[in-house]
Amino acid sequence: MIIPEALAHFQNTKNNNGTMNTSNLFGLLDLVLTCVGHHDYEVAEITFGFWYKLSEDLYHANDDDRTIKFKPYIERLIGAVCRHCQMEPDHEGVLEESDDFAGFRSRVSELVKDVVFIVGSASVFKHCFYSIHGQNNLPWEVTESALFIMQAVAKNILPDENEVVQSVVESLLQVPESAHAAVRFTTLLLLGELGEWMDKHPAVVEPVLHCVLRSINDPSLAVAASNSLEAITSICRDHVKSHFDILLQVVSALVTLPIPTETAVRVVKGVTKVCSRLPDHQIADALHQLCKIHVDELTRICQVENQSKVVAKTSSDPVDWLDRLASIFRNLSVNAKKSEQHPCQLAITFTWPCLSMTLDKFQTDRRVMERCCRCLRFALRLIGHQSAPLLQPLVTQMVRLYNAHHHSCFLYLASILVDEYGSENDCIGGLISMLEALLPRAFQLLQEPQGLCHNPDTVDDLFRLFARFLQRNPAAFLHSPALPAIFDCAMQAAALDHRDANASVMQFLSELIHTTRTREEKLSFELRDQLMSTMLRPKGPILISTLITASIFSLSTCSLPNVADVLLEFMLVDRQSISSWMEQTLENLPRQSPSGCVAVRPEQLQDFRHKVIRAETSLELSNALRDFSRLYR
Repeated sequence: MIIPEALAHFQNTKNNNGTMNTSNLFGLLDLVLTCVGHHDYEVAEITFGFWYKLSEDLYHANDDDRTIKFKPYIERLIGAVCRHCQMEPDHEGVLEESDDFAGFRSRVSELVKDVVFIVGSASVFKHCFYSIHGQNNLPWEVTESALFIMQAVAKNILPDENEVVQSVVESLLQVPESAHAAVRFTTLLLLGELGEWMDKHPAVVEPVLHCVLRSINDPSLAVAASNSLEAITSICRDHVKSHFDILLQVVSALVTLPIPTETAVRVVKGVTKVCSRLPDHQIADALHQLCKIHVDELTRICQVENQSKVVAKTSSDPVDWLDRLASIFRNLSVNAKKSEQHPCQLAITFTWPCLSMTLDKFQTDRRVMERCCRCLRFALRLIGHQSAPLLQPLVTQMVRLYNAHHHSCFLYLASILVDEYGSENDCIGGLISMLEALLPRAFQLLQEPQGLCHNPDTVDDLFRLFARFLQRNPAAFLHSPALPAIFDCAMQAAALDHRDANASVMQFLSELIHTTRTREEKLSFELRDQLMSTMLRPKGPILISTLITASIFSLSTCSLPNVADVLLEFMLVDRQSISSWMEQTLENLPRQSPSGCVAVRPEQLQDFRHKVIRAETSLELSNALRDFSRLYR
């Protein structure tokens, strides 16, 4: 009962303005620190909520004179939790992530990060270092726990610090291979956290890099070494680019290392950023080698007979290699001139046959298809229009696989193609043909019983595709004979209570209505007038009725701003018609809520209509929709 009472007392020590009455608090801090010092770390953990509240109050008070009074107590707290973080002397190896004690140490790290501003990160860093530096025969678990606390605050150390970090790095580099695995593990993590400091002190980068590389082949240290390597290559990329050949060997070694996919992806990300810093004439070959490592593994998996089913997180899982390839294409940054061949074009052209084979091999596996499309998305974005040679084979394969298995990720990838090529006269015809080839299967899926509810991803990706056409080439899209069916589908999907799907539907409707007032050079007057006269005005009453009734009875409050955007666009085109259509809609609304109570009076209906018609901003419309919908809920 001590801690709940302490928290209650802590609240009572606040003055009327919400700040602390410190004269009543210091005795309470001594009491809580007694609990922190208990031999059982679970007892200490019970107090963490108290320290978070204290830290929050001091942070918001922003009073240095008051904060400094708490410094001795926070120093005692950090010292106590540092002792609690010590492993058992007979513990072998490193802690497993699933271990309860590892979870406790993680929560200690978060607590230290939260309260350290009270005493200063540099102060904690120095104190922990000096407590173990030069101490002979110090138990390994004491050294490791001090390094663990240093790791928690290391990112806060200023890059221009010249008093102690140099000595820390030198000491870490001298940790022998005979040291306990946990000490070496935490040493590697700490080195990674000092990446920003090392970037300003390049003399230490090379020895640190070699230290990390020596450890990466040790199964017990591979995860820590990989995390550290990712930090060093990402932050100190200019200082390690001369070692790119060695980094390539490391990426190749990751193929057989027992590390999580997420860790491997981070290493690939860091090495890719180093690749971005290479001289222009070296990037193409370096990227080809980097991609080839993963293409070879994907090819090996695809060539195994009778293996179309994937077991996640195994050596036969293509997602592992697709994610690494995606990390390359996503994180490479090259300033290429449009008039010159993009240095990444050859690598992507080389990668495409393998990705195409993966699409065919695992076409029934939605997870693999999504990751493959994600990889292609980053590849297309990377080289832009220079991916044109891939356009025809990619579209052909996408249409074939979508019609067979209706994975919505192909619709998303189609929207990327439209975004990249929709403004190109040579490509728009093929893209419209792609759209018309994808639509029958998509509409068939959505027209099934509960089709919209069961396939929100399809709704989301399909209407994102439509919106991209309107953004890139509205004239070509509006000439499509499929437009009336698309508009009818949008009106049906407008009541779908799914945040992302509804946002895409509303964006499409907003873009469609917006085209009626776009500039002449983008869309002819005749085409704009045809859109209004043949679709928006005849179907306007149904659309307005759908939007209003969906806002009241179907949609969550978070979706109402999207509805408001559509209404505002329509009113900017024809406010008078909206007023008339709204009056018809409101007349047909029930006067009672679902529970049978009187929900809305005539004057409330008129007040709502006036607010909508007079609104000049989306926020005003959103507020009106929200307030009116509450009458029925």
